[in-house]
Amino acid sequence: MKNSDIKKLISQYKDTIIKQKKKNSDSFRLSEKLKEIEHKYYHETGRTLKSDLNNLKEN
Repeated sequence: MKNSDIKKLISQYKDTIIKQKKKNSDSFRLSEKLKEIEHKYYHETGRTLKSDLNNLKEN
């Protein structure tokens, strides 16, 4: 997977979290989508998405 594809996964993850925080959202469907994105990211990089996002925030 290219770096651009990994960046797209990260942006999809962030967008999905924002959508999930809204009142009129289908939280079950969005949580399934988050799990799918996390699984793809872990499969491609061998790292968890949450830990990588925390590392980016710290730097």
